[in-house]
Amino acid sequence: MDQSSAPSVVRILTADDHPIFRNGIAALLATQPDMRLVAEASNGREAIEQFRAHRPDITLMDLQMPEMNGVEALTAIRDEFPDARIIMLSTYSGDVQVLRSMRLGARAYLLKSLLDKELLGTIRAVHAGRKALSAEASYELAEHATDEALTPAEVEVLRLIAAGNGNKQIAAQLAVTEETVKGRVKNILAKLGANDRAHAAIIGTRRGIIGL
Repeated sequence: MDQSSAPSVVRILTADDHPIFRNGIAALLATQPDMRLVAEASNGREAIEQFRAHRPDITLMDLQMPEMNGVEALTAIRDEFPDARIIMLSTYSGDVQVLRSMRLGARAYLLKSLLDKELLGTIRAVHAGRKALSAEASYELAEHATDEALTPAEVEVLRLIAAGNGNKQIAAQLAVTEETVKGRVKNILAKLGANDRAHAAIIGTRRGIIGL
C-alpha cells in the first residue's frame, strides 16, 4: 500500500465478545479502501488495552460484554483519552441506555441489526466530527422525551421486582415498610404505563432503566 495514502485511512478497533460478529465487521470494513481494522477485543478490559496500544480513530464498542461492559470501557477510555471517538453497538434501542451512553461521551449509538445499512456511513460521520443515532434509537428517545423519570428508589424496587421478589421481600431488603414498597410499585406502573409488575420489569429492561 502506498504509505502516502495512510493518513486518509480511518483506523478502527472493534470490541465484541462474539467472534462471528467481529468477523462480520472485519469483512465489511475490508471492502472499504478508506478503512482499516487495526485491532480487536473480546471484552471491555481488552478494549482499553487495545485502545492504548493502537490509538484508533474510531472504536466500535459492544454494550454487553463479559468482565467489563461497553459503558464501563467507554468511561475508562474517555477518562484517559478525552478525544476518543467511540460508537456504541447494541441489540437494544432503549432510550435510557442511549442517553447514558451519549452523556458519557459516545459519539454514536447503533443497533446491531442495522449495521449493514448504517455502520459505514456512521463511521465516516463520526470521523468527520459528527454524532449519530440509529433511527430506531432516535424514535425511542422521542417516544419517552416527556416521560417522568423513575426516582433512584423506584429503580431499585423495579430491579428487585425483575429479580422475582415480592413486596414483603423487597421491603426487608430495602429496610422500608411494605406500604412504602406498594406506593413505589404504584408509581412505577403509572410512570412506565405498565399493566402489572411483570410488564414493568419488561419495559424497564427494554428501555435500559434496569440491567442490560
